[in-house]
Amino acid sequence: MAKALYVNYQKCTGCRLCELVCAVHHDGISNPARSRIKVMKWETEGLYIPMSCQQCVDAPCLNVCPVKAISRDESMARVMVDYDKCIGCRSCVTVCPFGAMSYNRTDKKVFKCDVCDGEPQCVRFCDVKAVDYVDTDDVSILKKRDAAAKLSRAGKEAAALMAQL
Repeated sequence: MAKALYVNYQKCTGCRLCELVCAVHHDGISNPARSRIKVMKWETEGLYIPMSCQQCVDAPCLNVCPVKAISRDESMARVMVDYDKCIGCRSCVTVCPFGAMSYNRTDKKVFKCDVCDGEPQCVRFCDVKAVDYVDTDDVSILKKRDAAAKLSRAGKEAAALMAQL
């Protein structure tokens, strides 16, 4: 069964360890700029949201690549970059709706999450399990549970406010 990264941002502490292990795993360097996962921070709200490639079924990056360096690997339900074909035009970076494609100025190539060939290191090292690698069918269920929990909390808060009036 296909798997996907599932992010529960409510668990994320903003430690950015996922960024470091990703960069070390792929490039051998402890540099968050080389990471395929990025933690977006809104410190005033206390929000930390890990973002990575969503492995889109109809991937805009794949469709816009002029040299067909981006393809879909159906066996792992992921979008892959063939670095031997990539010319570094950055068209894919421009069209990604999630900002998940990045550009390495040193190598003059784009890069994105490849789910570490089925063993994502960001998942392995995330102690709070803000990032997990689950069956794609389970992603929908987990998102529904998150949404239901938010609605429940909002309903309770609204009821408490109404009781005060």
